Amino acid sequence: MTATALSARIVPPRPAWHTLLWIAPLTLLWTLLIYWEPAIWASGVSTTAHQLMAHGLIALGLWLGLERSRLTPGQRRTTWLAVMIPDTLWFAVAWSAAVNDMFRTGASPLPLLPLAILLPVMIGAPLLLLSKRVGQVLDTTPASWLIALQLYRVFGSWALAAWLRGVLPGVFALPAGTGDLLTGLFAVPAAIALASGTAQSRRAAVIWNIFGLADFAVAITLGMITSPGQLQFIVPSVPSIGAGAYPGVLTPAFVVPSSILLHALSLRQLRRCGRPETPKPREPSK
Repeated sequence: MTATALSARIVPPRPAWHTLLWIAPLTLLWTLLIYWEPAIWASGVSTTAHQLMAHGLIALGLWLGLERSRLTPGQRRTTWLAVMIPDTLWFAVAWSAAVNDMFRTGASPLPLLPLAILLPVMIGAPLLLLSKRVGQVLDTTPASWLIALQLYRVFGSWALAAWLRGVLPGVFALPAGTGDLLTGLFAVPAAIALASGTAQSRRAAVIWNIFGLADFAVAITLGMITSPGQLQFIVPSVPSIGAGAYPGVLTPAFVVPSSILLHALSLRQLRRCGRPETPKPREPSK
């Protein structure tokens, strides 16, 4: 019996989907709460809290992954700081700009919101995906971690609550909010199933990542064509996300690029895990 088959018996994939029995009701409860009490979301406290929680989990997961690697203590500290310092500064700048309405349409001659989405990905993706040291950390870190982390995507249901209140257009909120919600709901089940080590669960994890990235592609595109500007093709009756209002604008300004990078790292990790081991040359018989 192979190790993969043995681990599949120890951690059967079927119970993984049972986590939806508690994730889905809690998500529904949260969505109804911010719908009935919009002041909770409008205050920005819940937005900042869940993004700080995600930031803290990334920091903790990175450190735990570094501890599993063969890097020296000095290399671990350097690598952790090299990732977390830019990420922390980026969150601080995005939060400050959002609070000061710098992302609002017409507030700057530069397209600050598209830049906030694209620049971190354009800069961070090559650095993270081509780094040998990051590759060493991914090789020793359970592949399920990067997937389970994106449970926070269930907070994307805020867009659906905003649509129900009539403050966000359905042409944007319905596909973007639903895509985020489904990505977050299935993050933990996909991660638990992946821990079984089967080829089927690995394919499911790849599909989950592709779906999450496709959700962002749709949301970014709809956000651009429904927002005031040269690319606006749809003029909704209420302002779209591109209006740049706090706290909703923090989602595209910080959460979207962060999640895109997590998807990219997860796909790199799954690809490295799926590579067949190079057979060792046989020793000549004596």
